[in-house]
Amino acid sequence: MARVAYADESNPEAAPLAQRIRAERGGKVLNLYKMLLNSPPVAEGWLKLLTAIRQQCLLSGRMREMVILRIAVLNEAPYEFGQHVPFALKEGMSPEQIEALRQMDIGPLFNDVERAVVAYADSMTREIHVPDTVFDALRPHFSERELVELTATVASYNLVSRFLEALQIDHE
Repeated sequence: MARVAYADESNPEAAPLAQRIRAERGGKVLNLYKMLLNSPPVAEGWLKLLTAIRQQCLLSGRMREMVILRIAVLNEAPYEFGQHVPFALKEGMSPEQIEALRQMDIGPLFNDVERAVVAYADSMTREIHVPDTVFDALRPHFSERELVELTATVASYNLVSRFLEALQIDHE
């Protein structure tokens, strides 16, 4: 059970944003957003940031979903993991690859670039300070824009999992 009550979506301050979330997110307001609507300014900023990450970046959807799932595993955030499995499948990840992300050694199901991306997500999530060797493994494969987008994706989804778990937001 969530530690804070979910917002009343009919509250005049929250209602317009709840309506927009429904329009942009498949007709419903997930529990994550119901919680965020307790603070409409925070919900608005969150929606803008995560929409940019998920829908406006050049970073491939496969790389994005791979790091989101990995972060969910590292931060023990099952809500986040469950919400993103369908997106990962849609982006071409196999069920075996999705399951492999639960292991510390992801094994041979991923190519060298994907392993470098997972190592980067691991380092950013667990140690915060990324060694040059980890970052340098990415450089030949991504533009500067993509490196910024990858970094922003890892940082943003660490935010998501920490918010979900700290407030114990219920699964849908």
